[in-house]
Amino acid sequence: MKCGYKILWLIIFGWSASGCHSTKKLQTAINKKDAPVKNITVKSGDSVHISGVNTEAALSLLKSFKKSRIDFRTFYAKAKVQYEDGNGKQPDFNAFIRLQKDSVLWVSISATFLGIEAFRLYITPHKIAILNKLNKTIEYHPFDYVETISHIPMTFSILQDIIMGNPVYVGDSIVSYRQTENHTMIGTVGAFFKNLLTVSIGDNHLERIKLDDIDLNQNRTASLLYSNYEKNNNLDFSTYREISVSEKSKVDIGITFKQYEFNKELSFPFNVPRNYKTK
Repeated sequence: MKCGYKILWLIIFGWSASGCHSTKKLQTAINKKDAPVKNITVKSGDSVHISGVNTEAALSLLKSFKKSRIDFRTFYAKAKVQYEDGNGKQPDFNAFIRLQKDSVLWVSISATFLGIEAFRLYITPHKIAILNKLNKTIEYHPFDYVETISHIPMTFSILQDIIMGNPVYVGDSIVSYRQTENHTMIGTVGAFFKNLLTVSIGDNHLERIKLDDIDLNQNRTASLLYSNYEKNNNLDFSTYREISVSEKSKVDIGITFKQYEFNKELSFPFNVPRNYKTK
């Protein structure tokens, strides 16, 4: 069932998808620092153009990202996940998400064709519990188990940002900046990945994150598309995400948020039946 657990993470971070067929895939870590804007190598006091890069505009864009990040107290969502790999289209599943900022992430997974709950996860900044209702087992792990499954450096804070659709894994060096009629594109480089962000002009919506391995031997790329933005509680939220991961094979994931609410009172039920075995 280890591959099944990896499917669970698709709703949270789709880069783990291709690891289902090879545990060697996606082992190169994305920049663990997720550097804040203040650590950008090129500072606004420098000349406006360095190596053809409009650094002042680039820094301004990154700072606006920081200001417009979705902030919240609690978050609830129901999402439909579609998944396709080299073996073709796989069965859809529904994910129910409950999140209390900096505290608890609760996820329930149901196969759409069965209509029953298959897994339930309870994640805190320090630990993870996985309830397998199909096999009647319970697992407990430290939080870094997420990295073992996804092969991506992860903190609870980064996990929240991925769910919210906030920019993540932005490198600490600006290498490119370009503006078209409708979009602005900014490229950064971190320790492991080149990250190209595409942002819409006007509403400043993040539309795409393109990740490429710095290590050419990995030859891995990931593309994350964000669309169907809606305004909820004065927050702009992307209700549809597309994730494509390519290495030796390609994995495509579609995530549609069908229901979502911010800042409502939530409960996080996680009762373990007595007849469940601990793995």
